[in-house]
Amino acid sequence: MTLDWKIVVDCADPHRQAAFWAEALGYLVEDNSPVVEHLVAGGALPTEAWTVVDGRKAFRTMAAVRHPDDPFDPATGIGRGRRLLFQAVPEPKTVKNRLHLDLHAGPERRESEVDRLTALGATVLARIDEPGSRHVTLADPEGNEFCVQ
Repeated sequence: MTLDWKIVVDCADPHRQAAFWAEALGYLVEDNSPVVEHLVAGGALPTEAWTVVDGRKAFRTMAAVRHPDDPFDPATGIGRGRRLLFQAVPEPKTVKNRLHLDLHAGPERRESEVDRLTALGATVLARIDEPGSRHVTLADPEGNEFCVQ
């Protein structure tokens, strides 16, 4: 038996984070407007719980990205495969991540990927060149560390 899974990232602005990571990974921002519209129409989702993003209703405090080839539920827009969910939390990030993503570009594409990601809003934190490891550590727009190998 296998399980569906997602990585959940606490953040201040889930829609900004989803937009960054969708571009960074070549993923799609999930369109949850069908379920949001349904909940709003039924009175189950108060006005303060949703917003409009790119012309569609969306949950205010969460946004997700999914791999474009993975299945998803068309009634909710929720992915059933590789996905990242960004959820708003009140406290800011204060320490180094205990978990991070490694993006595998390969040595021939590493620098061009770093350039592309910094143009999207990432910041280079360190360039590591030591025996057994050559990579660049970056931070996403909210300071979450990730590496490009």
